[in-house]
Amino acid sequence: MFFNSIEFVIFLPVVFLLYWFVFQRNLKQQNLLLLLASYVFYGWWDWRFLSLIIFSTLLDYSIGRALLYQQKEGYRKALLWTSILINLGFLGFFKYYNFFIDNFVAAFTFFGHSPSVSSLNIILPVGISFYTFQTLSYTIDVYKKKLAPELDFVSFATFVSFFPQLVAGPIERATNLLPQFPKKRFFDYSKAVDGMRQILWGLFKKVVIADNSARLANLIFNNSESYSGSTLVLGAIFFTFQIYGDFSGYSDIAIGTSRLFGFDLKRNFAYPYFSRDIAEFWRRWHISLSTWFRDYLYIPLGGSKGGLWMKLRNTFIIFLVSGFWHGANWTFIFWGGLNALYFLPLLLSNKNRNHIDIIAKDRMFPNFKEVTAVFTTFCLTVLAWIFFRAENLQHAFQYLSGIFSKSLFTIPNLDTYTLMHVALTSVFIFFFMLIEWLGRDQEYAIAHIDIKLGRKAFYRWSFYSILWTFIFIFSGNEQEFIYFQF
Repeated sequence: MFFNSIEFVIFLPVVFLLYWFVFQRNLKQQNLLLLLASYVFYGWWDWRFLSLIIFSTLLDYSIGRALLYQQKEGYRKALLWTSILINLGFLGFFKYYNFFIDNFVAAFTFFGHSPSVSSLNIILPVGISFYTFQTLSYTIDVYKKKLAPELDFVSFATFVSFFPQLVAGPIERATNLLPQFPKKRFFDYSKAVDGMRQILWGLFKKVVIADNSARLANLIFNNSESYSGSTLVLGAIFFTFQIYGDFSGYSDIAIGTSRLFGFDLKRNFAYPYFSRDIAEFWRRWHISLSTWFRDYLYIPLGGSKGGLWMKLRNTFIIFLVSGFWHGANWTFIFWGGLNALYFLPLLLSNKNRNHIDIIAKDRMFPNFKEVTAVFTTFCLTVLAWIFFRAENLQHAFQYLSGIFSKSLFTIPNLDTYTLMHVALTSVFIFFFMLIEWLGRDQEYAIAHIDIKLGRKAFYRWSFYSILWTFIFIFSGNEQEFIYFQF
């Protein structure tokens, strides 16, 4: 079920009304309702996928209970590794089996052998990368005794399958989300209003910014051999805003929807395109994944405590694994490696934590040095996104060679209708980034729009009406969320 679909428009109010007006006095019934609603939401794509998420739930619930009663370290480690290997085994089979088989065959064919191993027609379960990492965080934290095992199965199952963030995050930690299920929740009007406001902003990002950018990015990337270098630059820039509007828009809708039911999810984006270097970008982009790898992979590997070689090794491992997490394609691995190379000079010069606070704090405008740093970081990011979007490495390098050609300095060779769409989408992006800049000190850009507009209801509701109008106008151009494939 898509957030930007008519089914969800019906689904959400029904669940909300049942949750607060029918089962508000019984916490267990509220949790059971959320569990059933989450299974309906997830099973809407393909009911067969439910078997995997239910199996993962039963596995980690049982291992969590076993860890509670098992004190011998050897048995505890065995339980932990059972969870890790089975969960990653399922993820590896559904997501990476064909990738490894195809590369295995290609490698042997290169040396003159032709093994008779064939790939399978495997359907990738939606959101498997997200809920797998979420359940693994639970088992690891219980093993490390950072979290008490959850004995209530309904609470645990709802934590695993919580529908707002199930399919594309944020990847919630058990230490944050799971303890919220056993606690009595009361309707908070201000929290619900804030949730609706964030949903509105998320829908604008997705429907107006991402989907319009997607039409142009898809046109140019899918026919890249026919376009000039200047046109290819436009395609890369539009994809840059497509993936940001698409993914951060999903996170905003997920966080806002959770607030409607009294839950607080972790922030997942913090204005990454205003970053002054790549290290800052990765602290602001897909925060839940970056911090997951930091806490469960980078730090266990030794983090930055060792010598220079260990720092370099761990940094490249994190970025390469992060790239591979996104998909079974060499383009994602290359994208991760490229970001590691971007990060390397900052690491070697100990400047990777130079920019912790927001840009131009307590100022309206950035200075020249900040503008230059943001522009440079943005250009490097756009370049890396080409590998993320390309069909394969050959396509990516052909795309780059097209950009860095004489035609880079020509007028984009697009028809009049497409140029009009480029102009219109560019206006929306400018408006969007302006609002993001003005709200960069907030959890999300329009969190305190009432203060920005002087608390006058007329201006506030006029602003909301403008957003809703454009969402309605472009709602017919429904595009699947990019991260559904991960």
